[in-house]
Amino acid sequence: MKKIFYYFFFCLTLSNLLIAKEKADIIVAKDGSGNFNSIQSAIESIKENNQEHKIIYVKNGLYNEKLFIHNSNISIVGENRDSTIIRFAELRSNWIEKNSDSFGSATINIDSNTYNITFANLTIHNNYGSIHGENGHQFAILGLGTKVYLLDCNVIADGGDTVSLWDQEDGMYYHNNCYFEGWVDYVCPRGWCYITDSKFYGHNLTASLWHKGIGDKDQKFVIRYSYFDGIPGFPLGRHHSDAQFYLLDCIFSENMADVPIFWPVSKNAQIWEWGQRHYYYNNHRLGGDYKWFEDNLEDAEGNPEPSEITAAWTFSGMWNPEKEMPSVLPYVYLPKPRNGSYDITLETILNWIPSRNAESFNIYFWKSKFPQALENGEKLKDGPSAVGEPIFIKNQTEKYFNPETLEKNSTYYWRIDEIVDGAAVEGPLWHFTTKE
Repeated sequence: MKKIFYYFFFCLTLSNLLIAKEKADIIVAKDGSGNFNSIQSAIESIKENNQEHKIIYVKNGLYNEKLFIHNSNISIVGENRDSTIIRFAELRSNWIEKNSDSFGSATINIDSNTYNITFANLTIHNNYGSIHGENGHQFAILGLGTKVYLLDCNVIADGGDTVSLWDQEDGMYYHNNCYFEGWVDYVCPRGWCYITDSKFYGHNLTASLWHKGIGDKDQKFVIRYSYFDGIPGFPLGRHHSDAQFYLLDCIFSENMADVPIFWPVSKNAQIWEWGQRHYYYNNHRLGGDYKWFEDNLEDAEGNPEPSEITAAWTFSGMWNPEKEMPSVLPYVYLPKPRNGSYDITLETILNWIPSRNAESFNIYFWKSKFPQALENGEKLKDGPSAVGEPIFIKNQTEKYFNPETLEKNSTYYWRIDEIVDGAAVEGPLWHFTTKE
């Protein structure tokens, strides 16, 4: 597996985080400094039919464990995305030879009838292929429950079906700022799935994405603001039965093949009763675009505008994952308006997801010193100084801020510094531009 360097879009003060009063319910540490030294032991310590959200904080280390989750409302959060690693080698076919079904054949196994499961700020890796040279199906995650979050994670398998969230009837999944890597069909949800701001890397010449949406005609797989790469000639995707794909604001590397999402020739393939439903908007390929991913949202049912296609829209009112997202990460997250966004209404209210240890927030908000809004992709004309100086507004405990008076066609910057254990932790710099 190639070494991955994945950089956050912000800086955080590690020393402040380390001394912060930890609000996680359970701490796992290999060195014995936590409540448990294995993640599975921590999971099993939570009572059956759990109704309260429980955070399991996992300190840095390599955890050679296969995890089974039979309970709901659990978040497993690493200390560091690249240094907190859950790794277990398992080939699906080997497991099935000795067991009745696939459940248990993954590094992470999420049982049916579970919901509100979160993995954040860590790496999950099924490394069977690295050890044995076999790249057959080997799940990093096999999930049969619903409302599954992956936040700031690396999810890797040395074979196919890396992320297999397979609640075919009710499955709803949300992934943000993740890295996915694998072989055939390595991101393959069943049901509803929304992925944003993520990176994909495929090692095979069959397909990267796969979807199954036969439980409801509305089921869909939506990907926004993401980057796809792989070996030369990697294809984008396929599906054996009815499915629905939306890809918006994505970048494809020059290695992507000129092959549309396709119906495979297979004994398992079924006729697409609802037709070909592959929708695109504002996608581009390095080295030149292909005609098959031209904008065609007008062909989708309901003719949605790009601005309508959000996480909440994806799940058709059944789940609003960004509104319900638990505060589990060690840093402020998910700015609204989106960082770098344009055409923002003058009545906008700023929102964010706090870190799990935040006590209050120092609000910084100011207008760019450059009088005109910048064109999309244009560099600041006056260099970094065009940003202007941060203006402290106030300290507050609410996780929203109303700037009240905004000007048309103007760029605004903002920052949320969290107070954690009495000390300020500087947040990332965000900006947006208002409507003309």
